[in-house]
Amino acid sequence: MGLISDEYVRLLGAWPSPFVLRTRIALNLKRVPYEYLEEEDSLNSESVLNYNPVHKQIPILIHGNKPIRESLNIVMYVDETWLSGPPILPSDPFDRAVARFWDVYIDEHCFTSINGVAVAKDEEERKAAIAKLEMCMALLEETFQECSKGRGFFGGDNIGFIDIGFGSMLGPLKVLEKFTGVKFIHPETTPGLFHWVDRFYSHEAVKPVMPDIEKLVEFARLKKHTTSSLDT
Repeated sequence: MGLISDEYVRLLGAWPSPFVLRTRIALNLKRVPYEYLEEEDSLNSESVLNYNPVHKQIPILIHGNKPIRESLNIVMYVDETWLSGPPILPSDPFDRAVARFWDVYIDEHCFTSINGVAVAKDEEERKAAIAKLEMCMALLEETFQECSKGRGFFGGDNIGFIDIGFGSMLGPLKVLEKFTGVKFIHPETTPGLFHWVDRFYSHEAVKPVMPDIEKLVEFARLKKHTTSSLDT
């Protein structure tokens, strides 16, 4: 490739990853040109090991030759580095703190609950994980009502930090709904989130990079089958 300019942007990722999706939405929102490099086997990828030798994980944003790691950290970096496009994080310090709190909550509770349902060893464990995930959705419904202030997104009139954090989890959530038959986002129990989902999916920064649900379902089935085979 030759010399890499300080402004050249690359993203190491994998299409099923909700954390990679976050970074792609942020880059699209800021209208940042970038090269996307699919890493099919990130654990054994020379590029991933080179740019993230500690955690050996994607996504990795490479700006010039500088690697930025961890999805929420990358989204904040994109927001602060490029002024093109709408702001992702609020300008008010308190609102910024609130947005960061809820994105951490989404990762530590909602995403772990999605995984908890998927890997539950018995029905009791499965029901407990489902109940926790339903509680997460109820709290995010309240958060949406508070943060949106009657507008279309958590961020107000446009996609913000919480929208990106939670929106990236919609794929795994919809896959889980197909496997369990449970609707975690419902027009009666979570009306704000229910209508928000359509607005999020149709946004110009999201639509081109959101993975196809059926493709995610097949990926989840293959992964589950492979894991089961390895376990036996």
